[in-house]
Amino acid sequence: MAGTNGARVGHDPAHPFEITVDEVRAAHKMLAGVARVTAMEGSRHLTQLVGAPVHLKCENLQRTGSFKVRGAYVRIAGLSAEERARGVVAASAGNHAQGVALAASLLGVHSTVFMPVGAPLPKVAATREYGADVRMHGQVVDETLEAAKEYARATGAVFIHPFDHRDVVAGQGTVGLEILEQCPEVRTIVVGIGGGGLAAGIAVAVKALRPDVRLVGVQAEGAAAYPPSLEAGHPVALEQLATMADGIKVGRPGDVPFKIVGDLVDEVRTVSEDELSSALLLCLERAKLVVEPAGASPVAALLSQPDAFEGPVVAVLSGGNVDPLLLQRILRHGMAAAGRYLSLRLRLTDRPGALATLLGVLSEVDANVLDVSHVRTDPRLRLTEAEVELQLETKGPEHCAEVRTALRKAGYIVMT
Repeated sequence: MAGTNGARVGHDPAHPFEITVDEVRAAHKMLAGVARVTAMEGSRHLTQLVGAPVHLKCENLQRTGSFKVRGAYVRIAGLSAEERARGVVAASAGNHAQGVALAASLLGVHSTVFMPVGAPLPKVAATREYGADVRMHGQVVDETLEAAKEYARATGAVFIHPFDHRDVVAGQGTVGLEILEQCPEVRTIVVGIGGGGLAAGIAVAVKALRPDVRLVGVQAEGAAAYPPSLEAGHPVALEQLATMADGIKVGRPGDVPFKIVGDLVDEVRTVSEDELSSALLLCLERAKLVVEPAGASPVAALLSQPDAFEGPVVAVLSGGNVDPLLLQRILRHGMAAAGRYLSLRLRLTDRPGALATLLGVLSEVDANVLDVSHVRTDPRLRLTEAEVELQLETKGPEHCAEVRTALRKAGYIVMT
């Protein structure tokens, strides 16, 4: 890893993908006073579910709202004076953008950050406030990434990759050192994987000091590039990506972290969108922590198969930068997945008092009506019919079934 004078610590040029715990320790010293030693919070609910102590490593409370500032700072701090003078450039839809912007600002380096045109406004504003020159380009991150690389070629600015560089991996590995200090009895660490920088860094640190600790990586089902890549023995690019967890929505593993993950991470699991939503909701309600979908992925893995993890368990909440509008949709999705939100469409006879009668049936089964849409004119409807869309707050899967049964017994045709 490069220090501020450009010297390398424990770097063997013959093995570019091998990173040592000494590099992670050097990064930890470099980050003193820069990155926060984030809290380790116990979770009573998850502890009861897993049957062993579960702790949450709260990188969502890190500066800029995610672990990304760790790797970004170490990478930029390692540049030579001549490289710093040329400035740095990055491409990101959110977390990496903010990490690079703050790190560069702290080190007195000019930063340019390319972000997709559709990036959430709060993330764009935060990146600017941290001191970056923000440029909007492209509809997807791949287009934005190419624009940043072209800018680097044209200007000489140093491109700061979000995960595929040894200094970045070493910086992210400081999370692993903190976990061992805060929870020395840990038996299993669960962490989300996108490109693999965080998981690889934690693996380097933890396996060197505690090889008995089991490391479990978690990916979203719709963006799981690691399982086929590990099977093939080399990084494989996915043709399509589909997940709300943009923090781990990466189509191809990085070359540097891939080798480390393959050698040191014990297992890579996948979780569904419903499980991600439920995990985010649990973090908010039970732990009082705002976590983005990628940050909630380790909790989703615990929820999906709680008996698969030996405790004590540490789940790394990697970030908390979630757009408020997206959060609203995710919470509704999470409530639906937990059986606490029910959306129904049904038909009834179009006559005076029909809607009031319907609401009376719902009141009898204690379903809370959040929204009602009443359609009386539609080519699909008969002259004497009306269609009603209902958004209901319910108490769980059994209550949802009770609501549906009560409506059918009352003679209503439930469409969805």
